[in-house]
Amino acid sequence: MLTAAGDTAPYLTDWRRQYSAGAECVVRPASAEEVSRVVAACAEHGAAVVPQGGNTGLCGGSVPTGNTREVLVSLSRLNRIRDVDVLNDTMTVEAGCVLAAVQAAADAAGRLFPLSLAAEGSCQIGGNLSTNAGGVNVLRYGNAREQVLGLEVVLPDGRLWNGLRGLRKDNTGYDLKHLFLGAEGTLGIITAAVVRMHPKPSAQVTAWVALDTPGAAAELLARLHAKLGERISAFELIGRTCVEAVLAHVPGARDPLPAMHPWQVLIDFADSGDAAALRTAVEGVLLEATEAGTARDAVIAQSMEQARALWRIRESIPEAQFRNVKHDVSVPVSQTAEMIERAGEALRRTFPQAQIFAFGHVGDGNIHYNVGPEALMKDRAAVSRIVYDVVQALGGSISAEHGVGQLKRAEILRHKDPLEIELMRAVKQALDPRGLMNPGKVL
Repeated sequence: MLTAAGDTAPYLTDWRRQYSAGAECVVRPASAEEVSRVVAACAEHGAAVVPQGGNTGLCGGSVPTGNTREVLVSLSRLNRIRDVDVLNDTMTVEAGCVLAAVQAAADAAGRLFPLSLAAEGSCQIGGNLSTNAGGVNVLRYGNAREQVLGLEVVLPDGRLWNGLRGLRKDNTGYDLKHLFLGAEGTLGIITAAVVRMHPKPSAQVTAWVALDTPGAAAELLARLHAKLGERISAFELIGRTCVEAVLAHVPGARDPLPAMHPWQVLIDFADSGDAAALRTAVEGVLLEATEAGTARDAVIAQSMEQARALWRIRESIPEAQFRNVKHDVSVPVSQTAEMIERAGEALRRTFPQAQIFAFGHVGDGNIHYNVGPEALMKDRAAVSRIVYDVVQALGGSISAEHGVGQLKRAEILRHKDPLEIELMRAVKQALDPRGLMNPGKVL
């Protein structure tokens, strides 16, 4: 238990330094049973509980609000890989396991854990599941929710629910684990999970493709799907402003192509077959796309080192444009180009100085639509309102993979059906009637 200001300070401010508040203490339990005892004690004394993983979130969901008595519970010491079942293709991991460690454990077993995102060296699997994280491989493997078969959860009264079942079929009533996946700790604390492992691809190809428009990216994705099917693992759209930000921010970063292009996509292909055959197939489809005018230029990584260099550009974008108004939105894949164009036009009518930093997982319709310069941070609410109204008009969501936290708590009331909000409140009331679990987040 930490109480000294110098010890608790790193836990009380979010990664973007947008939210900061005090807590009565920071508690660092080392087992699910200790989490259970901590939560039970908080419930007995009416103190709220704020669960925290790696504290890499972007919406203020893992830090206190300062509006009530709050105890921050860090899960970082729950960091064991409890079990690896190769025959069942599952792994049981504790919530404090760093995502990269989970990936490494699967790799050591000759398998793949596909959840992958820029913060994987510091984010923790409990936080990933609590926000239903997406990442770059959603196109092929799905969100974090799709990687989970079972959960262990400490409930708001301190009881420990053991739902750690590695079953792919279980029709014995409500599938309770889905209540806690994506709930951001507002219904209970995830302490462990049974996650899926997948066959490790034997062949991988990484390509960087230049485009004229975001619409061309959707056309290219359709062409690739038609010719290569499920061999596409990741399909990341990157605007020119993002590339320029990385080149200015990251020492040694280089533009992959000799000429500047307004848009580009970074694509990963994976297969269990022959590497040379996969490369030949990818080269053929990209040549067709170039001849058809969909693509303007392309480069294929000739080594793992070159592939990592391409991905370093993509993974450096969040920090390269750190101080701006951030949006994590999704629309139908067919509407991504229109969303980017319409939002830009609407923003510049009100804020002529607006700079658009658009990038993200266009393969699943999730775009990180960030707006600079930093001076616009003071107008964040107005900027976001413009972007969110365009997203809603196109049938989209104002939060694709980062969650709601404190940042979007009020905004979802404008964009979700009142009946949905009523149902969400009913679930919250049923499981946490005193409102002690991560108060001030989501609802």
